[in-house]
Amino acid sequence: MKKIEINVPNSVDEHSIKMQLAGILFEQGVLSSGQAAELVGISRRKFLETIGEYGISIFSETMEDIQESLKWLKQ
Repeated sequence: MKKIEINVPNSVDEHSIKMQLAGILFEQGVLSSGQAAELVGISRRKFLETIGEYGISIFSETMEDIQESLKWLKQ
């Protein structure tokens, strides 16, 4: 992996920034869940258990996919 250095104020939670970045890259398919967990410095299991707290789903379905499925069920 490449190393990137980012300067942020001391008041910013480093773990939260790492989770958000890893989550976005995971969601976009750039990183696997294992790679994203490694970026944060936690286990894959912990990453998958907590990434939802950052608004990121571990499932590949979009909200539109889910809504379309619900429409089909109502018919």
